[in-house]
Amino acid sequence: MPGVAPRRATRRGTTRVLRTAGLLAAGLLAAPARGALAQPDCFPPANSNEARTMALVSMPIAFSALQAPELLAPGTVRVTLETSQVPHVSTSMATASTCRPGKGPENANLLAVIPRPRVLIALPYGLAAEGGWIPPVRVDDVRSNVLGLALSWSHPLTSATVVRVRASGTKGWVEAPITCDEERLQEPESECYQGTQSTDRLHPNMLGADAAVGWSTYEGRLRPYAGAGYNHLRPRFHVDFTNRVGTVDNTRVSVNLNRFVAYAGADWRPLRSVAVVGEAYASASDGVIARLGVSYVVR
Repeated sequence: MPGVAPRRATRRGTTRVLRTAGLLAAGLLAAPARGALAQPDCFPPANSNEARTMALVSMPIAFSALQAPELLAPGTVRVTLETSQVPHVSTSMATASTCRPGKGPENANLLAVIPRPRVLIALPYGLAAEGGWIPPVRVDDVRSNVLGLALSWSHPLTSATVVRVRASGTKGWVEAPITCDEERLQEPESECYQGTQSTDRLHPNMLGADAAVGWSTYEGRLRPYAGAGYNHLRPRFHVDFTNRVGTVDNTRVSVNLNRFVAYAGADWRPLRSVAVVGEAYASASDGVIARLGVSYVVR
């Protein structure tokens, strides 16, 4: 019949319009969820809580010398086990002020100390190469993989006094539930409530240079020393958290900082090949921490 074909065409056209409208509506509804998956990078100022926290927790990871300056015969190998105090982050400092304001204090106090094995190899002309590694062994929800390298040069000033200049670098990552730990997942007022425990990562990238002077007393058994230096910090923090509705927070926090540091300590040598060393390591902007080391000369 003449009117049937136009009516069928009209119905087909209407169906296509409705289908297109439905796809557009679904796309609009899905767009906010997809957009919530990607967070913009955040660059907080140096005086922000984020920057101050990253600088503070980077202190025990900085690859300081932890030994009095001395001249070693080329080929000498010294193995040391270092333990560094992790400074406490206050509740106010652990609360983000720029990148994620109003989210509550982060879980920044996870460890009391950080152990690190290290080795020094003496080279000709007063040079020495050092390496230290925090291996990826999980301790209290914290897993790290941090490498420290250094090159130093020592020179005698007198028969009992030695000066040392040293350059160092640190690179790697520390992974922990900093944004949302197990406790915050149970708090109804927290953004973490009923979500998944976060696997955040801090990359404490550092370059440093310092100079120190040391002297020997008590027939060389006690060697006090003191020094000062400069660290350039480029810490990067990556949030990785999924909330209860499946939205992912992957905010990246980047900051560049400069720190003047000073340190003083002494190593005691009860045996010729064994030394116990204690050191106070300070940053005027952040605070003071303690380091302790036990070393053994292999050859």
